[in-house]
Amino acid sequence: MSAHTSHTPPPFRDQQLPFAKRVGDLLSRLTLDEKMGWLHQFAPAVERLGIAAFRTGQEALHGVAWMGPATVFPQAVGLGASWNENLVRRVGEAVSKEVRAMRVRDDRVGLNVWAPTVNLLRHPLWGRNEEGYSEDPKLTSAIATAYTRGLRGEHPTYWRTAPVLKHWLAHNNETGRDVTSSSVRPRVLHEYDLRAFRATVEAGAVAGVMPAYNLVNGRPNHVSPYLGEHLRTWTDQDLLVCSDAGAPSNLVDSEHYFDTHEQATAAALMAGVDSFTDHGTDSSKIVDRIQGAFKQGLLSEADIDAAVRRQLSVRFRLGEFDPEHDPHALTTDFDTPAHRALAQEAAEQAIVLLKNSGGLLPLAPGTRLAVVGLLADECKRDWYSGTLLHRSTPLEGLCERFGAEHVQFAEGVDRILLKTSAGTFLYVPEADADDEVRGAEGALDPALLAGRTDLPPLTTDATGTELSLVDWGEGVLTLRAPDGRYLSVAEDGHVRASADQPGGWVVQETFRLEPHENGHLLRHIGTGPPLSVAADGLKLSDGNGEIFEVVVVERGEDAVSRVASQADVVLVVAGNDPHINGRETEDRTTLALPAHQERLLRAARTANPNTVLALVSAYPYAVDPSDLPAVLWTAHGGQAAGTALARILAGDVSPAGRLPQTWYADDADLPDLLDYDVIGSRQTYLYFEGTPLFPFGHGLSYASFSYDGLTTRVEDGTVHVSFTVGNTGDVTADEVVQLYTRVMEPSVPRPRRELAAHRRLTLAPGEVREIAFRVPMSAFAFWDVAQGRRRVAPGLHEILVGASSEDIRLTRTVDLDGEPSVPRPVMVGGLDAVNFDEQSDTEIVDRAKTSGDSVTPVAGRRGELVLRDCDFGKGAAGITVEAAGEGTVELSLGDGPVLAVLTLSPGTAGPYDYAAVSAPVAVTAGVHDVRLGLRGTVRLARVAFSA
Repeated sequence: MSAHTSHTPPPFRDQQLPFAKRVGDLLSRLTLDEKMGWLHQFAPAVERLGIAAFRTGQEALHGVAWMGPATVFPQAVGLGASWNENLVRRVGEAVSKEVRAMRVRDDRVGLNVWAPTVNLLRHPLWGRNEEGYSEDPKLTSAIATAYTRGLRGEHPTYWRTAPVLKHWLAHNNETGRDVTSSSVRPRVLHEYDLRAFRATVEAGAVAGVMPAYNLVNGRPNHVSPYLGEHLRTWTDQDLLVCSDAGAPSNLVDSEHYFDTHEQATAAALMAGVDSFTDHGTDSSKIVDRIQGAFKQGLLSEADIDAAVRRQLSVRFRLGEFDPEHDPHALTTDFDTPAHRALAQEAAEQAIVLLKNSGGLLPLAPGTRLAVVGLLADECKRDWYSGTLLHRSTPLEGLCERFGAEHVQFAEGVDRILLKTSAGTFLYVPEADADDEVRGAEGALDPALLAGRTDLPPLTTDATGTELSLVDWGEGVLTLRAPDGRYLSVAEDGHVRASADQPGGWVVQETFRLEPHENGHLLRHIGTGPPLSVAADGLKLSDGNGEIFEVVVVERGEDAVSRVASQADVVLVVAGNDPHINGRETEDRTTLALPAHQERLLRAARTANPNTVLALVSAYPYAVDPSDLPAVLWTAHGGQAAGTALARILAGDVSPAGRLPQTWYADDADLPDLLDYDVIGSRQTYLYFEGTPLFPFGHGLSYASFSYDGLTTRVEDGTVHVSFTVGNTGDVTADEVVQLYTRVMEPSVPRPRRELAAHRRLTLAPGEVREIAFRVPMSAFAFWDVAQGRRRVAPGLHEILVGASSEDIRLTRTVDLDGEPSVPRPVMVGGLDAVNFDEQSDTEIVDRAKTSGDSVTPVAGRRGELVLRDCDFGKGAAGITVEAAGEGTVELSLGDGPVLAVLTLSPGTAGPYDYAAVSAPVAVTAGVHDVRLGLRGTVRLARVAFSA
C-alpha cells in the first residue's frame, strides 16, 4: 500500500457539479456559528475549509468609487440622457474590468457591486437625482439592463461582477428618509415603481437588490413582503438582498418599528434580507442579534441557511471557488486608451442641446470666446465618484480646441477680505499643501476620511488674504484660498486651507455668513458653531464667535462683464457642486438657479447678447431661456467633460442627448416631495398637464430630420410599427427616435403618452433609414385594481412617433381587442380599501407588520376613497368594515348622501388590532360607485356587504 493516499476534494470544489449542488455541499459543512457570521457585510474567512473572507458592496455607479483612482464616466443621469443602451453596456463592461483589475492589487475591492440605481426620477428636487437614469420606467430599465449586462460580462457561467440594484422601493426623498413612508397605491406600484426593477431583473444580469431606507405603505422596505411576493418570482436565479448601511439598526433606533434588535433582525431575514450592512466592519453586533433571535425562537437554522445559500450562489458565480477556470481573474484593463476614449464618448453623448436659436451653435472658427461661471474651470466629483486619473474642465477643453489666445476667463467668484473686530484680517499662512486629493488612497467607508491637520490654521495679520467666495444658494458658502484650496474644518476644530474640493459625508467646507450686530458671524455648517479667532488660529468657537466685516474687493459679476464685453460669444457655465444643496441626505428646496449664478448670467447677457448657457448639473433647473440664444445641459460628465463640451460647441460632434426627465418651469408645478401618487397628483411627463420648460425626451441637433411612412399592424399579440427617418441636414448626426402610446378613450386615468420604444441611430446627410419596432401587447396594459392584475383595455390606442414626448411627427391608431372591464362583485368578495380608483387626503399604511395594507386619513383631515363600478347584484342591506384605530367610516354612493356611518369608539387597542363593525344600509340593485369617508385615526382594511 502506498504511503501516499489520494486526496479527493470535497464536492463544493468539484467543477463538474452544478453550482446548486456545490452550494448545498458547502452549506452542509459550515457550522451554525460560521453561517451566522456570514450574514454581516464582512463575512469572515473559514480557514478550516480554505474559504476566503468576502464582503458585499463595491460602489460602481459610474466608475469604481471610493477605492482610489479609476476611470470616471458621466453621472448616471447623464448616462440616462444618452438614451443609448449600447454605450451604457460598454461603460458597464469597462467599469467591471477596472473592478477586476483593481482587485488584483487591492483585495479590499469587492466584486459584488452596488449598482445601478434604478429609482425613478419622479421628483427633480430629490437630492440623489444624479444617481438615477430617468423618470420613465421603460427608459430606466433599458439603461439599467444595459449597465448590468456590462457589469456581469458575457461568459455563460462566470460573472465578472455581481450587480445589486438600488434602492428597493419608491425612494425619492432624503428628507427624513429613514422615517418617512411612501404611500404607493397598487396602480402606481405595478405601473411605475416595480416596473423598472422587474424588467431589469428579468433580463438576467442582476445578482440582487438593496432595500431603501424608507418605508412603503407604513412598512420599512427592509421587512417588505414584496421581496418575496414580487422580486424573487421574476427570476429562477438566487438573488442576494443586501441591506443599506445602518438600515437594520434603524428598524429599532429611528423607525421604532420593532421593540428589540433581535426582533428586527429576524423580521428582516425572514422577509428576505441576506446580508446586513451595519456598524461598518464590526460584525459582532449583527451576529449577536442573530444569535439572540435564534435563541429566542424567532429564527430557525433553515432561515439562516436560505440567506447563506443565496450569498454562496453569488460567490460561486463570481468564480471564487474555481480560480483556475475564472476567465476574469487575470483582468488587467485599467485606465486603458479604450476606457479613456469611452469616457469621452459617453460625455459627448450625454450633452443635451436645449435651445439654439439663430444658429449661434456650433461656434464659427476663430470665435473670440469668453468662458465664465463658477463651473467653467471645474471637473466635479460626486459622492459615488472615483478619484480622477484625468480631468478636463470646460475652460481647458475650449482652450485646447480653440486655442488659448481666443479664450478669456472669469470665474465670477466674489473676492473678499474678512476683517475682525480688532481691525486685522484673516490670513492664510504659506504652506506646502502639495496636490493631495481627498480619497486618493481609497477607503471602504469614505465617510471616515479625516481632514488634514498637517497644515497651519488660518490666523490674522494687518493685510489679510483675499478669499474667493461662492454662494451656492440658500446662503451656503465656500471660501477658497489663492492656491485653490478650500477652507475646511478638521477634527481638531481648526480652520485650514486644506481641501482640494468640498466633500465628505459631512461637508466640512461650507459656511454661512449670519448678520450679527455691525457685522457677520461666520458659522460652520457641518458642525454648527461660529468661528472665533484665538492665539492658535481660526477655529470653532465654544462660545460667542468673532464678528467679521466682509470687505468686497471685486464682485463676480464685474469680472464677468469685463471679459464678456470683449468677446464674440460668451459661454456661461453654471450648475451645482454635487456635495452641496442637493445630494445624499439632502433634498433641494427649489428648482431656481442660485442667486449668485443668476447674477453672473444676467451680467454676461447684459454685456453681450451672444451668451450661451451651459448647465452642468445633477438635476434640472428652472431657468428663463427667453433672451438666451443657446442653452445646453449635461450632467457632471466625468473625466472628459470639458473636452466633450468643447467638441460639441465646435461642431466636431452634433449633440444628441435627450432629457431623461421633465424640466418644469416653476416650483409651483411640482407636487409635494413626499407625494408618491404620480397618477393622482399628475406627476412626470406621463401625467403632467402643464407646460414644461423642456419636455421629457427633448434635445436638439445641428442636423434636421424627417419622419415619414408610419405603418402599423397587429399580429400574434404584438404591434408592429415601422417608419422612415432621414437626415435632411448638412452634417452627420445622431437622432433618437421615440415611440409613445396612449389610450384614446380611457376608462380610468391613463398616461397622456407613454414611452414604448426608442432607438439612437447615426445618419449621414441625406441618409434615410427604415425603423421597425415590435411593441408587445403588455406595453398597452394597466393595473386593473378591480381584478388585481394587468389588463389591456379594448379599443383604440394611438401610436405616436417623434423626436420627444411633445415633438410628435407621426401618429396612427390601432384597434386592440383587449379585455373589457367588469364590475367589482362586492357582494361576493367585498372591497379591499387599498384598491381604490381615486382618493383624497388619505395614505396607505400597514395592515400588519408582515403583510397587508390599510388606508387611513391624513392627520387632521377627512379622507375619501372612491371605488368605481361596484356590482351590488340585487342590493345590499348591511355593511361591515374591518378597521383599527378610532374614528368613523362613512358610506355613500356616487354623489349621493351618506347612507351609513360606522364608528370605532373608543377604538381598538392598537393600530394592528382590527375589529369588525357593522351597520344596516339600503343599497339598491345594480352597479354603483362607492364613496368612503374616513375620519379620525381609523385604519380601514376591508368593506363587506350583506344581502
